[in-house]
Amino acid sequence: MYNVDLNCDLGESFGPWKMGRDTEVIPLVSSVNIACGFHAGDPCVMQQTVALAKKNAAAVGAHPGFPDLSGFGRRSMGLSPAEVKAAIQYQIGALDAFCRAAAVPLVHVKPHGALYNMAAKDPVLAKAAAEAVSEINPRLLLLCLAGSAMVKAAKEAGLTAVEEVFADRAYEDDGTLADRRKPGAMITCEDEAVSRVVEMIKTGRTHSINGKEIAVKADSVCVHGDGEAALLFVRKLNETFSREGIRVISPWAAGKNGRPGDPS
Repeated sequence: MYNVDLNCDLGESFGPWKMGRDTEVIPLVSSVNIACGFHAGDPCVMQQTVALAKKNAAAVGAHPGFPDLSGFGRRSMGLSPAEVKAAIQYQIGALDAFCRAAAVPLVHVKPHGALYNMAAKDPVLAKAAAEAVSEINPRLLLLCLAGSAMVKAAKEAGLTAVEEVFADRAYEDDGTLADRRKPGAMITCEDEAVSRVVEMIKTGRTHSINGKEIAVKADSVCVHGDGEAALLFVRKLNETFSREGIRVISPWAAGKNGRPGDPS
């Protein structure tokens, strides 16, 4: 039996603008990464998403990004490490307030979009992100791109790194994610995506966009909740995992890091 976390980026609606099918997707995943208002989400959406996660026993995590609503946090920004650290702590604090109000533990943090990709490659930004989390609560889990600079930074900051792979993204030869604008970077065939994920979980290997075999550690699998077929894809993943002897469970629930506890 293999254990894997299935996480999804949700809570991305903003005011009257709706994104994703949160109500239907949350019951099918083990961890929820909730947008904290910088790249998506707003206070009411954050509050509602925490409540949905609690109702469905999904682990709650903060999903901080660059202050870039119009670009959905997917545009690179030249923030200093100090600015990145402050922005992450600000967003964690906002979501944690809703978690406290709902009596739900904040379990993990996963940077979003361009911030995630930049910190995966840049040790200085990775250190800023990891320290931002550890200073708030060193028992929080940090979801990181498998094998990236973030994993090393998390461990150096005393955090547990949960190494993440992606179901719908192609990889470069160095294990980083291929740019979304690059041909073939987005895997649109569901059968191919599911097959790749099962291979990563069971063998710790996958193939890059250029066909090179690369090593990956699949503690958690990310599925995106903003695509039209997100719900069907998550269902297909769960059905396949069941057949393949793969149990979907959050690292916290599996006892990987114990109860996160309340930040002090």
